[in-house]
Amino acid sequence: MRITTLIENTSCGDGFASEHGIGLLIETRKHTILFDAGQSDAFARNAEKLGVDLRDVDFAVLSHGHYDHGGGLTRFLEINEKAPVYVNCHAFEEHFHGADRYIGLDCRLKESGRILFAGDECRVDEGITLYSGNGRETVTSVDSSGLCVKKDGVLCPEDFCHEQYLLVEEGGMRCLFSGCSHRGILNIMHWFAPDVLVGGFHFKDIALDDAGRERLREAADALLGYRTVYYTGHCTGMEQYRFLKELMGDALHYISAGSVICLE
Repeated sequence: MRITTLIENTSCGDGFASEHGIGLLIETRKHTILFDAGQSDAFARNAEKLGVDLRDVDFAVLSHGHYDHGGGLTRFLEINEKAPVYVNCHAFEEHFHGADRYIGLDCRLKESGRILFAGDECRVDEGITLYSGNGRETVTSVDSSGLCVKKDGVLCPEDFCHEQYLLVEEGGMRCLFSGCSHRGILNIMHWFAPDVLVGGFHFKDIALDDAGRERLREAADALLGYRTVYYTGHCTGMEQYRFLKELMGDALHYISAGSVICLE
């Protein structure tokens, strides 16, 4: 399996664009998958620099309904005229940061004819399955972090029922992809315990004061309790990542725009 980071908050070289967001190209033995697409067309420009032809993508997956993961889908649908896009059935709800900053998707995407709605479990093909965290047991509380969703016209704390995870099973290895892990990275690990996890931890708002450091230490201990290799970025936070890296060593790596992971 080959995983190319098309867009992320940072880049691995001056020639690659970066922005707050994430987008990955996943190449398995059978499929080429786009997992998220950042917030603009920057992922597509980086793809061109990397020699990636987005017309070869078989299908796309949107991890959740926020602009920094789905904003680039409009450009993707212009480039690729065939690939469907799998989104959770709650992805087009109205999502906000606070009371008035809209961070949801462009609803015009629904009119593209290319959107496929997934429920809590969706088998795309052999060894490729989408899951939500809805109805699953949690081992740690889920923090809405000031994010909201509008339901029946009422603004409520975000429940992240629109978040989904892509599990790819190939060659005896289980690799899980999570965009932001809003439902809690420790909950996600409890649910899936993959061999490899690629995605954000959403630790960026944890202050590196005494309480925050202790919280990160506890998270690192819990993550090291699994025989998992982690590749993270985006919403994990750079300072938080550096702190975790000191604790987790070779179990934790950072992905930047332009970077490539080869898993065997």
